[in-house]
Amino acid sequence: MDHNGTSQEAEHLCVLVHGLWGNPNHLEVMAKTLRQKYPAEQLHILVPKGNSGNFTYDGIEVGGERVCYEIEDEIETLKNRGQQIKRISFVGYSLGGLVARYAVGLLDSRGVFDNIEPVNFSTFASPHLGVRTPLRGWHNHIWNVLGARMLSASGRQLFTIDKFRDTGKPLLEVLADSDSIFIKGLAKFKRRTLYANIINDRSAVYYTTGIAKQDPFVNLGKIKLNYLEGYSDVILDPRQPVAPLDSEEPQFSIYERVLKSSQTTFGRLPFFLAIIFLLPIGIAAFTINAGIQSFRSTRRIKLYERGLAGIEPGNYRVPLLFSGMRDAVEGAFEGLNSSQSNEYLVEGTEEESAPDSPSSKSSSHESMEKGNENRPHDPPTLALAPYQFRMVQALDSVGWRKYPVHIHKVMHSHAAIIVRSDRKGFEEGKVVLRHWLDEEFII
Repeated sequence: MDHNGTSQEAEHLCVLVHGLWGNPNHLEVMAKTLRQKYPAEQLHILVPKGNSGNFTYDGIEVGGERVCYEIEDEIETLKNRGQQIKRISFVGYSLGGLVARYAVGLLDSRGVFDNIEPVNFSTFASPHLGVRTPLRGWHNHIWNVLGARMLSASGRQLFTIDKFRDTGKPLLEVLADSDSIFIKGLAKFKRRTLYANIINDRSAVYYTTGIAKQDPFVNLGKIKLNYLEGYSDVILDPRQPVAPLDSEEPQFSIYERVLKSSQTTFGRLPFFLAIIFLLPIGIAAFTINAGIQSFRSTRRIKLYERGLAGIEPGNYRVPLLFSGMRDAVEGAFEGLNSSQSNEYLVEGTEEESAPDSPSSKSSSHESMEKGNENRPHDPPTLALAPYQFRMVQALDSVGWRKYPVHIHKVMHSHAAIIVRSDRKGFEEGKVVLRHWLDEEFII
């Protein structure tokens, strides 16, 4: 895939970062769509290659440093041929959104943003709060323990069981610390936009991709979805995404009702079916592969730390806080992850009523987000960990334009949201990309 462009006129660099188990080809349709709208004279596109495939096991820190290195190398290469980059944008898909946030902090701390203006920061289905299931119930505990140990460093970080350097905190909590280089760098972008699937995302559910402590889309049979004009059936209106269901006006087709029924009435069934049928084959294969890849990842990380992988990590180990402070494998992981059910806090519990909790303060400084305060119902608060509530508050403090996405014609919305492959079932993802380019992306 090569859509970066050959013109020396482009002053805007757009960096596309793929997700777990991913490679640059996953972003080919996105890159093509960008190029169709913006010619090479207007936009230079970079899709970093250093984290392809199993290299995504190596963790957000290592991945972010690799991306940072490729960006600086690209800017220097363009400069040597007479092209000056004056503006920069980031697009992160899935895990790539977290890797991009890490790279942004490094670039800002290294003074890159002193000469290059940060413009767009966009994420698609990125688990900003991690992927741990809110802890209520024995099967959720088991999944959070086992799942975290199957993906090497990336798994520990996504399930927030790691201790990042000498902070004593998970990397994702440091990434969302209001005093960190990462939040300070993120805040410098003109626009921060995220797209979050409300259903059928087996890798990253709505609360984490939408940076939310509530999920108003748990029971679609009891609400009416409000779509944005021109993007009907896919992009919800972020100001008021849901409304009370008009009983005289059916909301779902027969197919959708059957699908939703299978998701609610038999919501726990996939977990037990996975144990019965996948344990002998799929889970065994996944576990064996996870062990092999974790071993290889650990070895790569050791070489990387010693500067034997082509990058000197010491160049990127800046102070963290300014205040002193493949398909079968992926399918097995997604299948087990999607079998876990979210649990909720009881109204009035400590996490909800604490004076410094997110529920006691405004969730965003964006006018778009203020409209969400008047929703027609008040969904229960998810049983997130205390540090996840703090992450919501810190991330929302920089302001996001959040778009819930209703991809319902295909069961794999995590792949469809960015049209990960140009297949017929992913047309709804093209609507998402069209909205992003027409309404959100600033050139």
